Amino acid sequence: MEPLKAAQDSRSSTTGPLPASTKPSAEGVSPPPTDTVSDKQKTPPAGLLPGETVVQEGKASILFPSANEVFYNPVQEFNRDLTCAVITEFARDVLAQRGVKVLVPGEKERVVVSLSEETNEADAQTEEKNEAEEPPVTAPVGEKCEHGLRVLEGLAASGLRSVRFALEVPGLQSVTANDFSTKAAALIARNAQYNGVSHLLRASCRDASMLMYEMRGKKERYDVIDLDPYGSPASFLDAAVQAVSDGGLLCITCTDMAVMAGNSGETCYSKYGSVSIKAKYCHEMALRIILHSLDQRAGVYQRYIRPLLSVSVDFYIRVFVRVFTGQATVKNSASKQALVYNCVGCGSFHLQKMGRRTSNGKHMKYSAATGPPVGPECEHCGQRHQMGGPIWAEPICDLAFVQKVLSAVSGNPSRFGTSKRIEGMLSMVTEELEDVPLYYTVDSLSSTIHCNTPPLLQFRSALLHAGYRVSLSHACKNAIKTDAPPAAIWDIMRCWEKANPVKREKLSQTSPAFKILSTDPGLEACFTVREDANPQSRKRHLTRFQENPQAFWGPKARARAGGGSSTDLQDKRKKCQNKRKNQITDSSQLKNFPCKRFRQGGKKSHFHELAAG
Repeated sequence: MEPLKAAQDSRSSTTGPLPASTKPSAEGVSPPPTDTVSDKQKTPPAGLLPGETVVQEGKASILFPSANEVFYNPVQEFNRDLTCAVITEFARDVLAQRGVKVLVPGEKERVVVSLSEETNEADAQTEEKNEAEEPPVTAPVGEKCEHGLRVLEGLAASGLRSVRFALEVPGLQSVTANDFSTKAAALIARNAQYNGVSHLLRASCRDASMLMYEMRGKKERYDVIDLDPYGSPASFLDAAVQAVSDGGLLCITCTDMAVMAGNSGETCYSKYGSVSIKAKYCHEMALRIILHSLDQRAGVYQRYIRPLLSVSVDFYIRVFVRVFTGQATVKNSASKQALVYNCVGCGSFHLQKMGRRTSNGKHMKYSAATGPPVGPECEHCGQRHQMGGPIWAEPICDLAFVQKVLSAVSGNPSRFGTSKRIEGMLSMVTEELEDVPLYYTVDSLSSTIHCNTPPLLQFRSALLHAGYRVSLSHACKNAIKTDAPPAAIWDIMRCWEKANPVKREKLSQTSPAFKILSTDPGLEACFTVREDANPQSRKRHLTRFQENPQAFWGPKARARAGGGSSTDLQDKRKKCQNKRKNQITDSSQLKNFPCKRFRQGGKKSHFHELAAG
């Protein structure tokens, strides 16, 4: 969710003249950095209005009103850092084809050292030819590149993200920071002037969807579109897949994780065309739901997506996809989507592809898929199945591209404030099995049969000894991604239960645990720890998951027009999350506390009789 979200109550949909900036009047406010833009291009910095403060992030200094007119969440710095890193590598690949070389501050030149003592004549001639050629066009940060990328931030609010693009991402031709609020648009213009990037960044006050619809022409499309709304981006996706250029980049953030994680399956279907279900793998399923929705909307216009990077982070998900045009490739869409059959008893799941494609010589034959992959009852525990989806069943990341981003961030760690976490997160992404959708969790498997939880390395080793592949997942700490079928996973758990027996007499005969443990294992599991069971990201103790930087660091309250909040945020948390609205700290007050079983004024419960005696 964008950290500085302006209130969306203002309904002016036309671009009007923005208020003029005030002269510098604040004391103790340092001017913006001077190492990114030449003095000729810079404009005098704007002053602070009453009640404003300066928020510093990366190379940007943002004027921030102290009232609750805009939304701010400093934890989202990871989101913005990762976006800058991804767009930089995207620009490096795209502009290289246009003969432009991007220059990233702090990045060292790659030097190729020849190990041979003698240089042959062919190499010498090639080197002389390269020296004779004119040097390529370079694109440093903060300067306008004529052959660079055109970037749109549809929901910019104060423009923090757009200002960071202008100051930190090289090879940009223009950045359009749009917001539906006139106050936000005025603040964007002031922040662009304050940071000296007015030559790159243009403030816009339009409806984001209408702005993108008007830019659907092939020569007017944006190379990069970033959407980071407060909540669901569903209403903007149709316009976004049309307004991005062929091979362009879409950056989408979804903060409605409750809907996408199974709390409201019908709402998820109405927004994304997919039914979400409650399962341990819900965070990865949320990623695959948004990818399915993007591919489905793009297919309407004979376009298709290619995911570059998709991550589930804390309370939101972030996807980076490239959009291409191609009628022939769009036909593969059905075979990339799948339904999910999830057992409500033991949590076993199976995927059912929506379509099938087979190679017929030089041609591809498309047909309907056959199924279902399961019967009316689960073969392991006898319980019923839930059906969710469709979801994206193909790889959610391009490992080659992720490796480029990881190499650039790890080689230049001072560039971002969250470089360590980016390195840890992307390291886990490169280790994941890309052809295995969804995952199990070790604690849920143990909870199903009521036994103690096996150590993660031992369980991974057992799968490796059995001949299956296994990896962790960036979306969950104790997740297990494996190509092993559910039958093999439960055989391993049965072997673990034999060494750590449970009290069978206490199990109900209709429970999943009784059904699973009543069957003898079909393989002999070996729990000896293997060296390859521990991935490199875990061995190196990389920062893979979010650490609480402060109390109550999660999503903040939505911004309000005019600022202010009806109730204090902490009081609202206590009211909504605590079991009792009025906590009882004195034990003597328990005598007057109404029993849950009987209404107040009715028959006294046994609890009241004991308290009275």
